[in-house]
Amino acid sequence: MEHTPTAGVRVREERRGDAAVVDALIAEAFRGHPYSRGQEPAVMAALRDGGGATLSLVAEEAGAVVGQVAFSAVTLDGRATGWQCLGPLAVRPDRQRLGIGSALIREGLERLRAAGAAGCLLVGDPAYYERFGFRGFPDLTAPGVPARNLLALRFGEALPAGSVGFDPAFSAGEDRPSS
Repeated sequence: MEHTPTAGVRVREERRGDAAVVDALIAEAFRGHPYSRGQEPAVMAALRDGGGATLSLVAEEAGAVVGQVAFSAVTLDGRATGWQCLGPLAVRPDRQRLGIGSALIREGLERLRAAGAAGCLLVGDPAYYERFGFRGFPDLTAPGVPARNLLALRFGEALPAGSVGFDPAFSAGEDRPSS
């Protein structure tokens, strides 16, 4: 299934041949950001190689990959609960602030809902992610993650609560995702 967010840009599932381009794009997008330690390409590679990415989407423009987002399952208090994690999310620096990241997020969330996920959570900037409906939940925690940056979006009535366990791929960098 493909989705066209804006003229000339289409969102599709990542293909096997996209890996090197996606990893390079992630490295370029996070280079120089003060909150990044440069682990995001390794995390994405580990998600892909370990089968942890339940959904990985790319945005293409004129045949070139200009953005990507991945989702992976999380546990709450050590139990699988149907919650997913968004991250990493990256857009090529010269294509940022044009709606590509938003289109990737919206398409990914739509697909997760359709697949029956309970909801989605992430570690990120509330000022950016609240526009998609993400917000903090007082009973949701993750070791080493400031409460203000742990955000969730429910797809049903279930409230996210407990300590979040991320896919082991996130140990390829830090112990938490970066989106």
